[in-house]
Amino acid sequence: MNPTYKDHFSDRAARYRAFRPAYPPELFAWLAGLAPSRELAWDCATGNGQAAVPLAAHFSRVLATDASAEQIAHADPHPHVTYAVAPAEACPLPGASADAVLIAQALHWVDRPRFFAEVRRVLKPGGIVAATCYLAPSVAPEIDAVLREWEAFIAPYWTPERALLDARFRDVEFPFAEVPVPALEVSAVVSLDGLLGYLGTWSAARAYEKRHGTNPLAGFAPKFAAAWGCAECARPLRWELTGRAGRA
Repeated sequence: MNPTYKDHFSDRAARYRAFRPAYPPELFAWLAGLAPSRELAWDCATGNGQAAVPLAAHFSRVLATDASAEQIAHADPHPHVTYAVAPAEACPLPGASADAVLIAQALHWVDRPRFFAEVRRVLKPGGIVAATCYLAPSVAPEIDAVLREWEAFIAPYWTPERALLDARFRDVEFPFAEVPVPALEVSAVVSLDGLLGYLGTWSAARAYEKRHGTNPLAGFAPKFAAAWGCAECARPLRWELTGRAGRA
C-alpha cells in the first residue's frame, strides 16, 4: 500500500456505488477519439468502475485500478475490464502499452509527480491522459440555496487537496502537451434520499462524523426536505464536468 494514500472512501464503498452519478457518454467518446488506437485504456482510481465500464465501450481492454480493495470489491464486472488493487503511482501495466489514461474525480488524492511519471511510462507515443472532475451540484434555485449553505457548513472539514478540485485542477503542474477538455455535464435523476445519500459520500462529511460522532446532514435534512417539496418526487441533479488533458 502506498504510504501516502489517504483512504477516504473504503468504509463507504457501497454508498459510493449507490449514490455517485454516472459520467456522460460523450466523455469516453471524446477520449477515445484522441487516442492513437483503441486497444487499451487505464482507468486510474476507478472506485467502483463508474468510468471503467463505459470506457470498455470504446477500448478493447481496460485496466481499472484503485488503492482501495473495498472499492474494487464493489466494482461492476465487465468482460473487457480487468480490476486490480494498485496505487496510482504504481500501475501494473508494462511501458508504452496504454492508448489512454483517465483519472476521474481523484487527481487531488494522488502523489501527482509520481502518478504523472507512471502515466508517461505506460502511455504509447501520442497517448492521451485526462484528469476530470465534477463539482457545483445544482437542482433548482430553492434547493441550490440550501446546497450552498451545506457547502459552506462542511467546507472546514475538507482536506487541503480539495482546493485543487475547486480550482478545476488549473493549479496543478500538468507536464503534458495540453488538449482542451470539452464543456460537459454530469447529470442524474434523484429523489431527496438520493441527494442526501450523495452528499453523505463526501469525504468532508466523513471527517465531520469522525470528529463529532454525528451525521452532519441531520440538521440539513429538514431544510432540504422543505425546499424539495414532494420527498418521493425525482428531480434532475446536475454537475459541471471539467478537468485537464494532454498528450505524452
